Amino acid sequence: MRLIARTHQLPVRLAVGSFVLNSGLSKLQNLEETAEQTHGLATTAYPFLKSQDPRDFTRLLGRTEMALGAALLVPLVPSLLAGAALTAFSAGLAGLYLRLPGMREEGGLRPTQAGVPLAKDIWLVGIGSSLVLDELSCLRRDRRAR
Repeated sequence: MRLIARTHQLPVRLAVGSFVLNSGLSKLQNLEETAEQTHGLATTAYPFLKSQDPRDFTRLLGRTEMALGAALLVPLVPSLLAGAALTAFSAGLAGLYLRLPGMREEGGLRPTQAGVPLAKDIWLVGIGSSLVLDELSCLRRDRRAR
């Protein structure tokens, strides 16, 4: 596994990392205002989260976003690892879009107006997957060259 991000991966890692880090910081800075709403959305999509305290859940979510954003921003974190973490995290976010009522048009995947902000998390799944696939293809190419 490569220890430094490839040059062509840096723009996407910086853009996504900044976005995710900012999202985490915002959750922690506005914890009192956002905890109930954030937890409410999450528990609608993932009922097993109901037992968690809204403030603790939102605090953990914000810290996770900050750690993920930092991992993407620091080029010393391998892209395979950062991409896998982004893919897993954003798949959970995309699950909100797929599970929450009123986010998609009836019988399809097209977002409603209310679903557009959540539908963008599909892009993060694609970006994370692209980082992983890029690293795996480079590993495969390097093995063949030996």
